[in-house]
Amino acid sequence: MGFLSFVILVVIAYLLWRISDQLPDVLFRLGEIQRDVADIRRDQHADFVSDDSTTD
Repeated sequence: MGFLSFVILVVIAYLLWRISDQLPDVLFRLGEIQRDVADIRRDQHADFVSDDSTTD
């Protein structure tokens, strides 16, 4: 049972190492997605405001 616990511990440590290794890239990509969504919302809001001003 001790060997099985050791193997499980090594697998968990490896997976945590791989996740922590990829974390900066994931955070960068999430920041890029957030910026793209903000640009899309800003463009949609600008279109909505320009449509409202032309109907007056």
